[in-house]
Amino acid sequence: MTHVRLRHPYLDHPAPLPFAHRGGAADGLENTAAAFRRATGAGYRYFETDVHATADGRLVAFHDATLDRVTDTRGRIGELPWSVVRAARVAGSEPLPLFEELLEEFPDARWNIDVKAEPALLPLLDLISRTRAWDRVCVGSFSEGRVARAQRIAGPRLATSYGVRGVVGLRLRSYAIPAALRVGAVAAQVPEVQSGIRVVDRRFVETAHARGLQVHVWTVNEPERMESLLDLGVDGIMTDRIDILRTVLERRGAWA
Repeated sequence: MTHVRLRHPYLDHPAPLPFAHRGGAADGLENTAAAFRRATGAGYRYFETDVHATADGRLVAFHDATLDRVTDTRGRIGELPWSVVRAARVAGSEPLPLFEELLEEFPDARWNIDVKAEPALLPLLDLISRTRAWDRVCVGSFSEGRVARAQRIAGPRLATSYGVRGVVGLRLRSYAIPAALRVGAVAAQVPEVQSGIRVVDRRFVETAHARGLQVHVWTVNEPERMESLLDLGVDGIMTDRIDILRTVLERRGAWA
């Protein structure tokens, strides 16, 4: 299977890329240092996580805007100081990590970062610059405008993926319908199906590859779906079931 050529050091790994989604969220310890340690032990190098900024500007690796769903504490992260957020426990046991702590603890990891809210954007870019982690981070968001701002501020040293508007444009292009697309992204990171509409098919993958873009698909937990997507030529899969993805890739001789 032919995959897109390397466009950024972030992608310097034999495709297809295996991503541990939230560190491998199947056991409920999503986005915790414990989850990322387990993924590292399972041989993973690429991690997907999310960031929010606390009220006092600390950058937390966490998916939801509120603590309510997966921790023993309640409240919106953006309205709480770090002194409160740091006391919360995921599944009653694991603390929320600062993204800076994750960068330090896992120096060989590559991070796919979903910037969940605008206040997290500048602190994230400042952290990447301060730690010289340009080759280790790809920034994405549902908001195409937010990712475009990140790219304008940081320039080509920052790897970015398309937001929703970019993905829609790429889907339209795959049907030969004219659509504007942001220049400079390195990947389209997409669900296989959205609202009952198939996003990823051979036409979409080939259109992305023709533009020099990799295609990373989330969140895929069933081996049959993994196999089908790999047969289409996708360049990366994000999964909660890191054990299953590794088994599938090993069976195909594609686990690097």
